[in-house]
Amino acid sequence: MSQIYYFSLFERLWHWSQALLIFGMLITGFEIHGTYHLFGFEQAIDLHTIMAWVLIGLWLLALFWHTTTGEWRQYVPSDPDSMLAMVKYYAVGIFLGSPHPFHRKRAEKHNPLQRMAYLMLTMIISPIVWISGLLYLFYQYWPSIGLQGVPLGLVAVVHTIGAFAVLCFIPIHLYLALTTGEKPFGNLVEMIVGHEARDS
Repeated sequence: MSQIYYFSLFERLWHWSQALLIFGMLITGFEIHGTYHLFGFEQAIDLHTIMAWVLIGLWLLALFWHTTTGEWRQYVPSDPDSMLAMVKYYAVGIFLGSPHPFHRKRAEKHNPLQRMAYLMLTMIISPIVWISGLLYLFYQYWPSIGLQGVPLGLVAVVHTIGAFAVLCFIPIHLYLALTTGEKPFGNLVEMIVGHEARDS
C-alpha cells in the first residue's frame, strides 16, 4: 500500500483544535443567548471569551502558516464549469454511481465546492462572527471610536446570525466529509492520520 499525504500534522491539529473551540463557543454562546442553562450565564461568558481569544490566536497562526507554506492556494476558487460538475455529481451522479469528476492531487486536495465553501466560511461567515463578537466584547469603548449610535441589539442579532451560519455549515461539512470519500469514513481517517492508503 502506498500512502498519499494530504494533511500535515499542523493542519490536523489546527482542524481538530478549531473544531473543539467552535463547538465550545456554540455551546456557551447559545447559553449566553438564553437557550438553555449549563454552566451559568457568567461562567458561559467567561468560557466563551477565553475560547474566542484562543481561536483568534489559532487563526492568526494558521494565517501565517498558510501564507508562508503557499497552502493558501488550496482555497482559490475553481472555474465555474468545475463547480457545476461537482454540483451535478452531488445532486445526481453520486446516487447513480457516476465517476467522481474531481481527482485529488497534493496540490489540489479540495474539490471545487469544498474550495468555495471554505472560502465563504473564511471570507464571509467568520468576519461576521469575529467583527460582531469583538464589537460586543468592547462595547464600553464604542463612544471613543464613534459607534455610540449603533444599537447593541443589532450587533447581537448579527452575531447570532453568524453563529447560526456556522451551525448550518457543520452538518453539511460532516455529511460530505463522512459520506463522499472513496472509502467509508475515508475523509475522516485522512484528517486523523494525514494520509489515505491506496493500492501500490
